[in-house]
Amino acid sequence: MADAKALLAAWSTRSGGEAEAWARARPGPTVEAIATRISRVPQAFLDERVSLVALAGDILGAPLSAAAFEEDARVRRGAAVGLWLVASEGLVEPFAPAIAGAWTALAVDALALRLAPVVDPAQWLSDDERRVEAARTFLLWCGFAPLGEDRRTARSLLEACDSLARNRALAKAYEGHRHRADIARKLEEARRKEAAARYSSE
Repeated sequence: MADAKALLAAWSTRSGGEAEAWARARPGPTVEAIATRISRVPQAFLDERVSLVALAGDILGAPLSAAAFEEDARVRRGAAVGLWLVASEGLVEPFAPAIAGAWTALAVDALALRLAPVVDPAQWLSDDERRVEAARTFLLWCGFAPLGEDRRTARSLLEACDSLARNRALAKAYEGHRHRADIARKLEEARRKEAAARYSSE
């Protein structure tokens, strides 16, 4: 089992930052629609004999960052729940609006690397509050605020149920990872701009 801090560090590098996620959030499906679908995840998706890489390839046609930690049962289950949400649009019925898009893989990684290390996905299936947290997390990173909620309200409601915030040690470690990832992103952006400026002046 991977160390929770290592998983959160991987997520910090992958995520691009919560401010950006909230800035791009547009009206999406309801929390209830996503939570209900989570509660109905088929056992076949949770079967640990199924390769996460293969499952992501079949459903997303793209790799997941979470696949690097596939041996961690929490990560695998968290990603599997996210992949079920995506696959269910074709197997059950589409959400309104549909969730498939540019940020879908990021949302699956959010469940696997941001939430699963803090709250085992088995609790998402048995505990209403944790299921709502998973639904809200998925919606945010998929590029949505829940239908009927503006960004400020949606952010407050997600923060109110955030399990990571309740775990002080992990929250402190995550904040450190997130800060370092933000600095790395800013340095990379500055390098890209400098290279572009040099190229255009030649």
